[in-house]
Amino acid sequence: MTRILFVCTGNTCRSPMAESLLRHMASQRGIAVEVRSAGVAATDGMSMSRHAQSVLYERNMSNESFVSRSLEKASIDWADIILTLTASHKQHVIHKFEGVADKVFTLKEYVEENDTSSQQEQIHQELHSLMAELQLKLSMGEQPSELEIARVYQLQARMPSLDIQDPYGGNLEQYQSTAEEIRSALERLLDKLDQK
Repeated sequence: MTRILFVCTGNTCRSPMAESLLRHMASQRGIAVEVRSAGVAATDGMSMSRHAQSVLYERNMSNESFVSRSLEKASIDWADIILTLTASHKQHVIHKFEGVADKVFTLKEYVEENDTSSQQEQIHQELHSLMAELQLKLSMGEQPSELEIARVYQLQARMPSLDIQDPYGGNLEQYQSTAEEIRSALERLLDKLDQK
C-alpha cells in the first residue's frame, strides 16, 4: 500500500481536497492507498474552507471530520510519496527536512509524461545558462542585448506551470476549477499507481 502526503500552505483548501478526492477515487478503482495532508503554514485544528467542503459535497463526498495539520517530521517519515501543490511548497519541504528530496514532487510533476519532463528540463537548462551569462555581463558592467532579454521572457513563457492554482479567498467557481485541476492530475496518479 502506497502512503501519500499532500502538502499545500494552510491545509484548508487544496491539500484536503486532494486528500479526499484521492481517497474516494482510489476506493472506486480498487487501488490501495493511505492518504494524509498537511500545510507548510497551517494552524492545527482549522476546518476545511467552506467552498472546499461544498466542492466535495457536490461530488458526493464529505470530510466533515477534517481538521488542518501543520507539516511535521512524523508525516514526512510516514509518507512514501510527498506531493506538493506548488513548486514553492516542494522547495520548502526539501529545505526544511533533510534527505527527502527523492520522494518530494509537485503533483503535476509526478504525473507528467516523460517527454514533457524532458522538454521542461531542456528549457530549464537553457534558461539557467542564459541567466548565468547575463549575470556575468551585468557584473562586468555590460548591458544585455534586447535579443537576450527577449529570449529570457520567451523561455519563461514556455515553462509549464507545475502549480495547482490557489483558490483561497475566491468564489465557489474558482474552487470548482481547482478541484477539477486536482482531479485530472489524480486520475493520472492512479493510472501510475495501478501500473506498479
